[in-house]
Amino acid sequence: MAQELDFDCPECGTERRFYRAASTNLHLGEKVKWHCPECSYGFVRIDGIDSSQA
Repeated sequence: MAQELDFDCPECGTERRFYRAASTNLHLGEKVKWHCPECSYGFVRIDGIDSSQA
């Protein structure tokens, strides 16, 4: 899986390059934590569904 992800950061208000902070496998799928290096905003994505959509 990629180590970087281009994503619209809600804190910065623009598209930023997020970096993969951690990952693990769960019974639901792969859990990946992503963080914005500019503002430290982070979100979790599990099997394609992310916490930023909540």
